[in-house]
Amino acid sequence: MGKRRNHKFYKKLQVLIIDEISMVRADMMDNIDIFLRNNIEEPRPFGGVQLIVFGDLFQLPPVVASQFEKQLIQERYGSPYFFAAQVFRDSLELRMIELHTVYRQTERRFINLLDNIRTRQFDYDDLEEINQRYQAEAEENELAITLCATNAKVNKINSEMLKQISHQSFEYTASISGNFSPSNFPTDQFLWLKVDAQVMFVKNDQEGRFVNGTLGRVVELDYDKVVVASSESGEIKYIEVEREEWEMIRYEIDSSNPEKFTTNTTGTFKQYPLRLAWAITIHKSQGKTFDNIIIDLGKGAFDYGQTYVALSRCRTLEGIILQKKISPSDIMVDQRIVDYYENKKRRW
Repeated sequence: MGKRRNHKFYKKLQVLIIDEISMVRADMMDNIDIFLRNNIEEPRPFGGVQLIVFGDLFQLPPVVASQFEKQLIQERYGSPYFFAAQVFRDSLELRMIELHTVYRQTERRFINLLDNIRTRQFDYDDLEEINQRYQAEAEENELAITLCATNAKVNKINSEMLKQISHQSFEYTASISGNFSPSNFPTDQFLWLKVDAQVMFVKNDQEGRFVNGTLGRVVELDYDKVVVASSESGEIKYIEVEREEWEMIRYEIDSSNPEKFTTNTTGTFKQYPLRLAWAITIHKSQGKTFDNIIIDLGKGAFDYGQTYVALSRCRTLEGIILQKKISPSDIMVDQRIVDYYENKKRRW
């Protein structure tokens, strides 16, 4: 991995912060390490830059897209998790600081229940309490979102729910300029909406009317107008939504002041900050908070932390509806994560 033409830019870095570290693979960490060493021209780990990472490894693991990648990572690292990277084996050890304050939930019993499921230290009573939220036929709940295990199920639910609405369809096309990869589109390039459609905001509003993850229902549409009703703390707000712009940014050294950075916009994507949201995948729900959720695990959980992440997206236990009862096999924890945490606690 050679130097970039603007490698002097990286010599200005002092601290590298990585959020949601549970989703970062070991090979990515090694690539970051090598890239910074080469471009900073410093042989120390990460080019001598201070590294701070945040995350909960008991949540969803890194995505390994193919069987080839799975085999390669297994042979080279033995584990996909970031801490399996060669840089941490050879010359660097992270110090762990464990945070204890919970902000999403306030009910102590629910917090304890989630923690028992998170670490797979639940008992029969815990499972019984969770499964009291099972409903064979869930009642319609205002702005309840279904968390699904697969994209196919999410797309099917959103498509079918939109078709059931008899109102006129409106299509809103995004304006795209410069270099903006489709894989980075924050919402649909061609967004189809109807009055009464359930939607989710996908960007934080500078005026504070909504945040990324706020749910609402479309109440008025025209070719250049979208109004969404959102309920927070029992108060209904009517939001006239405007198109938002996302930018692809390239950072450079300021030619007039080499001690500072400047930014250069290389591409833009402009669209209403909405997506259909009767359903969302559990993976994409990570980091979001909801008042009412319906959990659809299909044939059962198939990944570590999947059930825990789904349950913990809700503020309260009463806001959860299970489409099927949770069994012990749905609560999966990777022993490598348990060992890593226990080892860190012993050391620090």
